Amino acid sequence: MNHNGKIITISSVKGGVGKTTLVLNLAGLYFLMKKKVLIVDLDLYAGGVATCLNVDTKRDIYMLIDSLSNNKSIELKDYVSTYNSGIDILANPKDPRDVSKIESKYINKIFDLAKLEYDVILVDTSHSLDEICLVAIDAAYMSAFVITNDLVDLKNMKSLISIFNEMGKDNYKIVLNNSRDTGRDYISLFDIRNMIKRNVDYTISRGFYIKNIDKYVLNGEILTLNKNISRFNAGDISNMNHLALSLIQEEKKGDNDHEE
Repeated sequence: MNHNGKIITISSVKGGVGKTTLVLNLAGLYFLMKKKVLIVDLDLYAGGVATCLNVDTKRDIYMLIDSLSNNKSIELKDYVSTYNSGIDILANPKDPRDVSKIESKYINKIFDLAKLEYDVILVDTSHSLDEICLVAIDAAYMSAFVITNDLVDLKNMKSLISIFNEMGKDNYKIVLNNSRDTGRDYISLFDIRNMIKRNVDYTISRGFYIKNIDKYVLNGEILTLNKNISRFNAGDISNMNHLALSLIQEEKKGDNDHEE
């Protein structure tokens, strides 16, 4: 049993940037590293991890928190759903009315349970960065913020980075997703860096744009576990693998800037 699982939060300051897709791709890469992975869907109102992976969830995070709040003796395995032999999911509530009943004080309790059983706990947050998401970011071993070539997105990220600088927070990476909007490239990487006042740690290239991605979603596939995608996008997968390693800090020193 693992007693040192790492919480990795994947966040954004704007919706529609490819955050959940990155969570799933990272889960696939950690699985290939033979790590036991739990995906926690903290995008409580609009989360779609289980839906994307065609996983039928009988229990969810609200049910787990309800048991914790009633001091019931629980086992985490009774509340998660299985995608494959190394990836489990703690789903967001099926009933949106349950979201308002979730108290942030239980999030760390869930993480403590998860760290005993999993090597990597990937947390998909809401882009609204509400109290629950902020608790997750604060608890994280490392966070990744996904941005795109979009002025609103970049301005919001600049504001958040300014807050992090005031706090002295530096355990996070900036991931520029150029595969999300392949035609939106009018702001150069140099200008993006100047705008957000920080380096971009990783870039997902335009080459990783998957034209028929709906087919994979329909089949509940993780892109990084698909052999054809891995073969035809080997450079992009390798780049994302560097990101995966850096988030759990299992990367060779001096190998922490991989942009395309």
